[in-house]
Amino acid sequence: MDHERTLALFDRRVRREAVPDSPGARVERVGPVVRQTGGENDWNGVLWSGLDERTADAAIAAQIGHYTALGLDFEWKLYSHDLPGDLGERLLGAGFAAEPPEALMVAETSALNTSARPPEGVRLVEVTDAAGVELMARAQERAFGERPTRLREQLLSQLGLDTVVMTVALAGDEPVCAARLELNPAAGFAGLWGGGTVPAWRGRGVYRAMVAHRAAVAAARGHGHLQVDASDESRPILLRLGFTRLSTTTPHLYSVPRRPVSPTRPGVLSKASPNRP
Repeated sequence: MDHERTLALFDRRVRREAVPDSPGARVERVGPVVRQTGGENDWNGVLWSGLDERTADAAIAAQIGHYTALGLDFEWKLYSHDLPGDLGERLLGAGFAAEPPEALMVAETSALNTSARPPEGVRLVEVTDAAGVELMARAQERAFGERPTRLREQLLSQLGLDTVVMTVALAGDEPVCAARLELNPAAGFAGLWGGGTVPAWRGRGVYRAMVAHRAAVAAARGHGHLQVDASDESRPILLRLGFTRLSTTTPHLYSVPRRPVSPTRPGVLSKASPNRP
C-alpha cells in the first residue's frame, strides 16, 4: 500500500467529500471546514478542516457558535497530520476535551484474509429489526460498561439503510459482540465501527471473525478499502489481519453550556437546548 497516496485519498473521499451517515443529518462545507449537523441522537462534528495559523482560531469559534446555537454537543475529529500543528492545543484552549487517541487503520479489501470464523458456540447474525438493535446495545453495554442510549437511537434510525450493515455475535441467545459496517459507495472506503466484545469472550477470535465478516461484505459491495479507528486493544489484531496504520485520530469533544432554570418560573427548564435531560 502506498501510504501517502492512500492517506490523501482517505482525506479527500472520506473527509472532504463526506456524505451524511444518518437520514436526519446534513454535511456542509463552510469555508475551510467540512461538518455534519443532525439531531441530538446523530453524530455532530467537524470531519475535515484546511486551516493555518491565521485562520484556525476564527474557524474554531465559528463551529462553537454554530453548534451552540442549535444546542448540540459536537466533536472535532482531529488527525495527527492536520494543520496547523498546534490545532489540538488551540481546541483545548477553546474549551474542548480530548478523548484517548486512536489509530487510523486502513486495508485494501483484496489483500485481506476473510476466512476467519467465530469460535465454537458463537454465530454471527445480521440485525434487521428493533429486537436485533437491542441485542447490539446489550453487547455494547456489557463490553464498555456504559448505557448506549444515543447509540441505540442511532442504530434504530439506520435500520433498513442499504449503506449500513449491522451484525451481532450470539453465544446461544446471549450477545457477546456487536459491530456495524458503514458503506460509502462514492468514497470506496467502508468503515468498521463497534466491535466491542464482552470480557468473558475476549481473546477467543470473536472480534477477528467480525472483522473478516464485514471485510467480505465490503469486498462483495465493491469497496476497495476498509478503515477503522482502532483502540490499543484492537490495533494488534488488525495489524495481523493486514491493516496499515496511516495516522492517529484524537476526538475532541465540546459540551454546549446549558441555560439555567428560569428564575421567574422555578422548575421550568429552558427551551434552548434539545440535549437538556
